[in-house]
Amino acid sequence: MARPLDEERRIELLDAAVAYLAERGLAELSLRPMAKALGVSLSGLVHHFASKDRLVVEALERSIELQTDVRSQWLQRRPGMSQADQLRKWWKWINASKGNLALVRLGIEAAALDATTTGLPGDVRADQIGLWRSDIEAQLIVEGLSRSEAVIEASVTKALFTGLVIDLLASGDRRRLTSALEVGLARLELVIETAARRPPGNASSPARAG
Repeated sequence: MARPLDEERRIELLDAAVAYLAERGLAELSLRPMAKALGVSLSGLVHHFASKDRLVVEALERSIELQTDVRSQWLQRRPGMSQADQLRKWWKWINASKGNLALVRLGIEAAALDATTTGLPGDVRADQIGLWRSDIEAQLIVEGLSRSEAVIEASVTKALFTGLVIDLLASGDRRRLTSALEVGLARLELVIETAARRPPGNASSPARAG
């Protein structure tokens, strides 16, 4: 008879696994050294998560959940925060600690690595970018863009932000990259301001709006 799961212990291990993966990455992951680092036996880790692939999928989902909780706290304090200001907050949060940067890096690595390396299903890899892009798209619609405009602007904005994070990981040049972020966000704010000024029903292309 299988041992019942201790759900509290399982969540504790999952959070520890997220921190472990954020620090060490996915490419060379092996459960045995992970179990040792987490202070649990290999059989105990398998008991709670069944397989390495399942553990990685759940850890990535938990990583997104943790970051979503951070944003939710910001929006509780300031419900009307614009998308541009949310991204400014994200950039400050990412730069506030090595752990925060590592958590964001984990999602980028999961999206970028080939499935043969990580064993991750395609939808899980796509979610590491797509979920955030969808959130940006929804907010831009709230701020006045048409759906077609929001789809493009969300893709551009997410690509800008992801590119800046990758550059930060490689160069550590926060000053230059913060300035670059402000240029990109100024453009986004101009697009939104332009959309707010045009007559109802007169949608223009995002390219012309800037």
